[in-house]
Order: sequence, then structure tokens, then C-alpha cells
Amino acid sequence: MTPVTEAAVQTQPKVPALPDAQTVTEVKHWTDRLFSFKVTRPASLRFRSGEFVMIGLMGDVNEKTGKQKPLLRAYSIASPSWDEEMEFYSIKVQDGPLTSKLQHIKAGDEIILRPKPVGTLVHDALIPGKRIWFFATGTGFAPFASLLREPETYEKFDEIIITHTCREVGELTYGAELIESLKHDELLNEVIGEGFWKKIKYYPTTTREESPKMGRITDLMKSGEAFTDLGVAPLNPESDRAMICGNLAFNLELKEMFEEYGLEEGANSKPAHFVVEKAFLD
Repeated sequence: MTPVTEAAVQTQPKVPALPDAQTVTEVKHWTDRLFSFKVTRPASLRFRSGEFVMIGLMGDVNEKTGKQKPLLRAYSIASPSWDEEMEFYSIKVQDGPLTSKLQHIKAGDEIILRPKPVGTLVHDALIPGKRIWFFATGTGFAPFASLLREPETYEKFDEIIITHTCREVGELTYGAELIESLKHDELLNEVIGEGFWKKIKYYPTTTREESPKMGRITDLMKSGEAFTDLGVAPLNPESDRAMICGNLAFNLELKEMFEEYGLEEGANSKPAHFVVEKAFLD
């Protein structure tokens, strides 16, 4: 499915109408349920690839008070820490307080962006290892979109495995296109090293629509099929590190599996073998 793109047009600078306002520069609609967008980056904002920020819009006017309150949600930053713009990847919930409005933004509009990045899906929360696994469902791919474009990922690990489980094939497009684009990214090939992308093993699966690989990644791991397909041994604490970003059931199931493998959960204050993003759910 070809995404619909809206590019920014050159306009005169305007006075922000929102608190902590940033201007939308591009919007892409990937499916009827998924879209991504880019916004300007505050000059003073520094973040680590894999972190998230609070973004949003103003809510409806309260009929009693006549006032508006901001509607804010945690969103992983999909762009890497060095990028001049900030990218986000979002689901569309038709009756959702925020996404019912956010899905209609276009280039030139403003959103609220609180410039206080935090999160656990960062390299600082993991101890050194040989291989890193990124486990995502749906829009949980977003922090890994950042980390896959982060030079530190390739400096610290010999192999990067990214699994992405979605219901339908079209929902894999954002991640698949991003990974493919790394091959032709002149800047990253120069900074990290020619052919750096060859370290990546991409393992997409679907659970509803037929695709080359069907099934939940947790089931494919339990059966051993995923490890056979990837040509690697099951995770072990000596060589493997992992990050998880998905729905609650997925996060809990993987966490339990990792602990059975002997891996310990880490945090910024106590790095270990794996980390889970708990701030928001797919």
C-alpha cells in the first residue's frame, strides 16, 4: 500500500497558538489505522534514541468553564537523536480522545510537544552483549525506528534482530520501508560504515492476514521456529540483550519467557539483559 504524503509548504513564521508548540512538517497515512508525522524540533531538546515525549492537542472547550485543557499522550520518538526533525508513528482510534483529532493534522498545523524525554528503551539500560533483539507489535516499532538509525546500536552489537508482529500485511509497511531505506542512506553508511545494515535481521509476522510468516512471535519462539528461521540459538544471558514495546499481554508474555531464559530486567539505574517500555501500550 502506497502511503499518502503531505509535505510542508513554505510559509511565513507564525506566532505559536499552543503551549510548547511545534509545527507539523510532513504527514504519511500508511493504512486506514496507521499514520506517521514529522514536526519541528525544539532547538534546546536533547534525547537518547529510544525515548519518548508527551505530545498532543488542545481538547474541546468545557461548556461550563469555557476553558480548554491539553490532551497529551506518551509517544516514542521514531527519529534518531541526531535528526533535525522529530518523527512519530501513531495508530488511529476513531473515538480516541487524542488520536481521533491527531489523525487529521496536516503540514503547517501545530501540536503540543513537552520537551522532557524519558524512557527505558535506551542503550544505557542494557549491559554489553553480542546481539540485541527488538520486539515490537503494531506502533511499538516506533522506538526501534529511532534505534535502527542510531550509530551506537551498531557500535555496541554485532547483530541486530528486529521482530515486528501485526495483524495485517499493510501494517508492516512503515517498518519494512524504513529498514530498506537504511541500505541507501548515504549519511549513515558514511558515519557507521558501508554496509552497516547487513547486521540487521528483520523478522515480520502477521496474525490475521496471510503473509510469508504467520503467527505470534512468542509462539514462534516457543516452538523454536523463529530461531531456526533466523539461524540463531535461543536467547541467553551471555550474548543476548532485548527491548520490548507492544501491547500489555505481549510485554508480560515476553518478560516471562526472558526470565525463563535466564535474562534479568534492567533499568536506567540498574542496567541488565532486557528492558520493557511500560509508559504506553499499543
